Amino acid sequence: MDSELSKYSDIINLPHHISLDRQAMSIADRAAQFSPFAALTGFEGAINETARRTDCRIELDETEKETLDERIRVLQILTERPDQIERLKQREGHERKEMPEQRDCQLEVEILFFQPDEEKAGGSYLTVKGCLKKIDRYERTLVLQDGTRIAIEEIADITGEIFCEIEDSYFGK
Repeated sequence: MDSELSKYSDIINLPHHISLDRQAMSIADRAAQFSPFAALTGFEGAINETARRTDCRIELDETEKETLDERIRVLQILTERPDQIERLKQREGHERKEMPEQRDCQLEVEILFFQPDEEKAGGSYLTVKGCLKKIDRYERTLVLQDGTRIAIEEIADITGEIFCEIEDSYFGK
């Protein structure tokens, strides 16, 4: 071992060289030189994407389609004629409890819809609750007050207190 040290005895005690031409490499960059090499870049992501599950779109039967169409027609009328909403609320014997944040919301709905996956076949079902602002006939979307747009053909179900109020007034409950 002494023979090995004696080989370098002329330089062992010299000060560490610092380049005047180049900036010192950061510790993170130095560590990156010794990190494992990924020969198949993106392979792990592809495996994870393949393993990610998606749902199949559920086909509605004719009764469900008719119910959904009727609810969308009712919402269309009520967005175009807000005075109809007040008439429903003012029916004799019908009181609606309002929370302070709901006062600006005339048509609160809960929408179950299918969101197609952008990467592969299938998608997922999402539920959004919010205040309906309008129905865009041209783009065939429901637009909520927060700006959310939902394609009508992707909707599986629409619920809301307004439909209970309509049923109550229609059936005299």
